[in-house]
Amino acid sequence: MPPVFPMLTVLSMFYYMCLRRRARTATRGEMNSRRAIESNTRALPINVEIVQYAKEVLDFSSHYGSENSMSYTMWNLAGIPNVYPSSGDFTQTAVFRTYGTWWDRCPSARLPFKRTPSTFCSQDYVELAFEEPVYPTAVHILETYHPGAVVRILACSANPYSQNPPAEVRWEILWSEAPTKVNGAQARQFTPCIKQINFPTNLIRLEVNSSLLDYYTELDAVVLHGVKERPVLSLKTSMIDMNDIDEDEDEEKFACGMDTLNKQFSIVTLREWPTNGYFDKLPYELIQLILSHLTVPDLCRLAQTCKLLYQHCCDPLQYIHLSLQPYWARINDTSLEYLQSRCTLIQWLNLSWTGNRGAISVSGFSRFLKVCGSELVRLELSCGHFLNETCLEVITEMCPNLQELNLSSCDKIPPQAFNHIAKVGSLKRLILYRTKVEQTALLSILNFCSELQHLSLGSCVMIEDYDLIASMMGAKCKKLRSLDLWRCKNITESGIAELASGCRLLEELDLGWCPTLQSSTGCFTNLARKLPNLQKLFLTANRSVCDTDIEELAANCTHLRQLDILGTRMVSPASLRKLLESCKDLSLLDVSFCSQIDNRVVLELNASFPNVFIKKSFTQ
Repeated sequence: MPPVFPMLTVLSMFYYMCLRRRARTATRGEMNSRRAIESNTRALPINVEIVQYAKEVLDFSSHYGSENSMSYTMWNLAGIPNVYPSSGDFTQTAVFRTYGTWWDRCPSARLPFKRTPSTFCSQDYVELAFEEPVYPTAVHILETYHPGAVVRILACSANPYSQNPPAEVRWEILWSEAPTKVNGAQARQFTPCIKQINFPTNLIRLEVNSSLLDYYTELDAVVLHGVKERPVLSLKTSMIDMNDIDEDEDEEKFACGMDTLNKQFSIVTLREWPTNGYFDKLPYELIQLILSHLTVPDLCRLAQTCKLLYQHCCDPLQYIHLSLQPYWARINDTSLEYLQSRCTLIQWLNLSWTGNRGAISVSGFSRFLKVCGSELVRLELSCGHFLNETCLEVITEMCPNLQELNLSSCDKIPPQAFNHIAKVGSLKRLILYRTKVEQTALLSILNFCSELQHLSLGSCVMIEDYDLIASMMGAKCKKLRSLDLWRCKNITESGIAELASGCRLLEELDLGWCPTLQSSTGCFTNLARKLPNLQKLFLTANRSVCDTDIEELAANCTHLRQLDILGTRMVSPASLRKLLESCKDLSLLDVSFCSQIDNRVVLELNASFPNVFIKKSFTQ
C-alpha cells in the first residue's frame, strides 16, 4: 500500500492556504464583489446607505478655467449636478487643461521618465471632500462630455474636517483601470465596481488620463454612497478560488514593494550563498543594463535576494533618472532618507504630487537635496504643497546645474519666494502654471535666466503688467522656443510686438483666453510675419480673429502643426481651406463655436484633408 503521508502533506498545505485566505479576507475586508466567494457572502449588520455629493474641492492638478471664475473649473464638482443628464460643452462643468496626445507633440513636450510602472497612467487629479466619513459602497461620476478619462479612484483615511490630523495618512485604491476609448461624447453615469476598505473616508481622489479622448472631458458631479458601520463579511463556503489567492498576492506584492522604500532598503543580513550562479560570470555593466528595466519597487525587492544583487540595486547609476510620482501616496521623509545614498549621481528627479498632508517636511526635502542636488539637471515638483520659500532657497543653492524646474500648481509657495529662482542662471525650462509668482520676481528671473527656452506662465493671476513682462522677454530671452500665456488678462498689442521682435525662435505660443488682444490692432498679423517657425498657436476664445490673420498664417507659418481658434466669429471656410493647403504639417485645428464653420463645412474639410483633426464642439 503506498504511503499516505505525502498526500496528507499536500492537503495540509491546501488547508493552510484556505485558512490564510479566509483570515486575510476577514481582517482586511477588501474582497471584490466579482470573486467566486461573493455568491455565499452577506453583509452584517445591514446599514442605512448614505448618499452625498462632494462638499468641497480640496486640490487639483490643472483646470481649463480661470482662477477667478467658475467656468470650466474644478470647483464645479462641488455640490449637485449642474448639467447632467444633458450632453455637450457647458461652462458649468469641471474640465482639465489638456486632452489627447497633442501636448506630447509640440515643442514644449518633455521627455518621459523611464521605469514608470505600466499600472500608473494618471495625468491629472482632483480631490473631493464629503460631509460624512463612510465606508464606500459605490462612487458615481457624472460625465457630461467625452467620458472615459477617469482611470483611478482612491480613498483617504484622513478627515479634512477633523481638528486632529492623523499620525498616518493612508490612501487605498478603490478602482483602477487602463485608459479605454469610449465611443461617443454623450453624457453617462460612470459607476465602477469598487473595492471595500477597512476605514471610513470622506476624501475621494479621481485620477484621469485624457490621452485617448478626442476632446476635453467634462465632469459634472461625484456621488459617494456608503455606510457608517463597517460591513462584516460572513463566509458560508468551503470552496475557495485559487485565482483569488493569486490576486491578493499581487496586491500584497505591490504594497510590500512600496513599503520597502521605507523599511527594506536597509538590509541587516543577507543569506550567504557559495556562488551567485551565472550572475558571477556576467559583466557588471550588463547586469546594470538588465536591472535598468526594473521599477523602483522591483529594485527594492530584488535587493533582498543576495549581496551581489543588493550591490547592483543600490548602485547610484541605477538612479540617474528617478520618478517617484507613481508612488506619491507612500513617499515620505523616511523614503527620501533611505534613497539618499543611492541618489548621489541623480540628474532627473520627479517628486510631483508627493509630500502633501505632512508626508514630506521642509527639513526632509532640504536634507535630501543637500546630499543629492549637485548633479540635478531636471526637477519636477508639480503640486508639491509642502514647498515654501526655504525649499526654493535650498533648490537654488544645492542645484547649481539645474536646467528644468516644474512648479506647476504649487499654489502654496508665497510670492516673495520666487525671487530665489533668479539665482539659477542655467535654467532652460521653467513651469510656473497656477503659481503666485509676482511681477517683480518674474522680471528678476527673466533678467538673469537668459538661457530660457521654455516658459509657462499660464493662469499666473498676480502679474499686473504682462506688456512689461513681454518686453523683458523680448530683450533678454532670445532663445525662447515655447511660451504659455494662457488666460493672461492684460497683455496688449504692444507686448506682443516686443515679444515677436525679440523672440524670433518661438515655435509655440499659447495666447488662449487673452481678452485684451484685438485683431484690429494687427497683433496677430505681426506674429505671423515675425515668427515663421511657429508650430503651435492657440488663440482660444478670441472672437476677433479674422480671415486676414488666417491668411497671414498660411503665407508665413507653413510649419504650423496645431491651431486653436475656438470661438471666433470672423473666420470663413475659404480662409481655412487656404491654411490647410499651405500648412502641410497641420494636424490639429480647433474651430469649436466658430459661427461661420458649421458641421457641413467640417465634413467637407475633413474629406479634403483627412490627415488633419478638425474639432467642432457643440452644446445641446
